[in-house]
Amino acid sequence: MRPIPLSADPSFDDPDWPRGHDRIILPEVDSTNAEAARRAATLHAPTWIMAIRQTSGRGRRGRVWHDPGGNFAATLVMHPPEPAGDVALRSFVAALALHDALTALTGRPEALSLKWPNDVLLNGAKLAGILLESVGEGRGVRYLAIGIGVNLRNAPPAEPGALRPASLSQDLGLTIAPQELLTHLAAAYAGREAQLQAGGFAPIRASWLVRAAYLGAPLTARAGGTETRGIFETIDATGALVLNTPDGPRRIAAADVFFS
Repeated sequence: MRPIPLSADPSFDDPDWPRGHDRIILPEVDSTNAEAARRAATLHAPTWIMAIRQTSGRGRRGRVWHDPGGNFAATLVMHPPEPAGDVALRSFVAALALHDALTALTGRPEALSLKWPNDVLLNGAKLAGILLESVGEGRGVRYLAIGIGVNLRNAPPAEPGALRPASLSQDLGLTIAPQELLTHLAAAYAGREAQLQAGGFAPIRASWLVRAAYLGAPLTARAGGTETRGIFETIDATGALVLNTPDGPRRIAAADVFFS
């Protein structure tokens, strides 16, 4: 699907927008991550691509991302120089930035938490998801796309076995426009990216753990037909989940997690 042509964005000169970052706002697109892939080779500065309406959003592991009208769908496209394994740590950078932006807009930090590896929760329900996609090039990546979806106005239908979806409008009675969130998120991400560049992953990891959902509680991690149960102890220096199991600590690099 070809996107509807670029719409005018009269607020682009907003002084709150981070310097050195670009943005593209589209009235409609199939997927902001798909649009990022189409445009990546022509984008030289970190660029946010936002769609007012997204028709074929994607979630992790090929799942459909339901995107009812009035919600937020955007992707940050960048060309990070690090090896591919380090690039993946920006999942935590993005989660922290989104937590920062939502805290600023809602004034409710106590209601927000981060679910490993890449969801934002509102009072324990799923408010937002983050999807990283990249194309390898040597030891690094050709580009990185960080897709972010937030239920601003409407929550999608609940799915069996999954966390209840939440939205800022339905759960908190707040009305936040997608472009307002985009400005706050872009600024927050620029700040967290600067933190990563200055101090590496350690301060990002420490900040993420302070906001982690169910830290110290039992959970189940499922991946490739394997199920691991244990106490959520921490994340390690690579971002992997560490569970304290009866057989000792278990490090899990990728999985779906369910709280017991």
